[in-house]
Amino acid sequence: MNKTLKKILLIGGISIASAYFITVGIRAFQIRKNNNTVPLNQEQEVLLSQILTEKYKENYQILSSLPYKTKPVELDIWAKSAIAIDASNGNILYEKNADEVIPPASMTKLVVMFVVFQEIATGRISLDDVVPLTPDTWACNMPPHSSLMFLGKNQVVTLQELMLGLAIASGNDASHAIANYVCGGMEPFIQRMNDEVQKLGLKNTHFVETSGYSEKNLTTAREMASFAKVYLERYPESLAKFHSALSIRYPQEKNLAPETKNWSREQDFSQGFPQYITMPIYQKNTNPLLGKLEGCDGLKTGYIDESGYNLALTVKRGDLRILSVTMGGPGSNVAEGQSGRVHDGTNIAEWAFSTFDEYKNPLLLREYKIPMTFAKSTRATLVPAYKPKALTVPRNIAENPETAAKEVKINLNLPKRIKGSLLCGTPCGSIEYTLNGITLETIPLVSDRTIKKANLWIRFADLLAQLSLNF
Repeated sequence: MNKTLKKILLIGGISIASAYFITVGIRAFQIRKNNNTVPLNQEQEVLLSQILTEKYKENYQILSSLPYKTKPVELDIWAKSAIAIDASNGNILYEKNADEVIPPASMTKLVVMFVVFQEIATGRISLDDVVPLTPDTWACNMPPHSSLMFLGKNQVVTLQELMLGLAIASGNDASHAIANYVCGGMEPFIQRMNDEVQKLGLKNTHFVETSGYSEKNLTTAREMASFAKVYLERYPESLAKFHSALSIRYPQEKNLAPETKNWSREQDFSQGFPQYITMPIYQKNTNPLLGKLEGCDGLKTGYIDESGYNLALTVKRGDLRILSVTMGGPGSNVAEGQSGRVHDGTNIAEWAFSTFDEYKNPLLLREYKIPMTFAKSTRATLVPAYKPKALTVPRNIAENPETAAKEVKINLNLPKRIKGSLLCGTPCGSIEYTLNGITLETIPLVSDRTIKKANLWIRFADLLAQLSLNF
């Protein structure tokens, strides 16, 4: 072999070796060090949402079962229908005939308040707005035996006062005034209410009027709990502003019609309510557990003959908020009905707080970058398949039931690397929560996008990197 050929072969060999080591080195560096990924575009975000919502649909519903098995519990509940949930994550803790269709009665007013809060959020109206009172809103024109705020002719009343009248006194007159003010009349407001519950997927809930007086308003305990959960999530300020208020005295002097300012404040209601009401009427909140059950700060009662005694109740202790709905409660009079509400609401709350604790976990919001080989991307981004805000923790398996949440352990299961192509939504790891060795929940970590297989040259480079560098 002549010198020229040897020189060519040597240079060629050095070039090939250099290319080999450069290629291997660069690829290994990219896989090990490159943490940059392009953010999802809108189309990718929509696809990911669709895949996860379908694949893990129970976890994307408003309410869902506990992620671990529990023994069936039988509570002493007098109401025909009942449900209790963890308000943070919608986990169902207890239920009894929760899908029986029953008129919500004045729990209907929660939906009225929901619509008002939506309109306030748009800036179209304000709680400080003075609301005109048409004759159909006056107490004297309400159906017999109505719950009333005692609106009267030419009174000066703000939207905030009307909301208090709804929440505390369950005023049917207030619901009429709000419907007129927000939507210009009863019919368009009712349509708005029905539109909102349909958006939430509440198929058995329907309204024909705003006060709850009609037995044709319909819902179930499960669907009312679903609605109440969304309501509290979106408008938590409603509790302090309205639902936890213990009483209302209305009308006050500032509310009186101008022409009645110098009238006597004494009135005789024995013949019904007059157009003008000039004396303040004191009413306690219709929720009998406010101020009596520890942590109770809402939510709303309801009663008509066709429904029995209903109660949407929320109680918070520590990090745990319990939301319960009881419907069809017994009672031949108000005292008996209130007694049943207290009995059922107390039993559910005390059982729930003695049985469960709440664990809040910031890890759920993270993304995880995993190296990829034989793929067009050097990194896969893994995200939680669903993102509950908290974990409902059973106290009975903890070493110390009083501090069960503090005993929860997190196991993060991630692959060292992912090889080849990857479809959007593919599980590649998990976050596991355990208590005293028992798994409470396992949340899959899934690919946030589809990543295709690399071309032949990249796959060859990755193979060389693995073989040469034990990568």
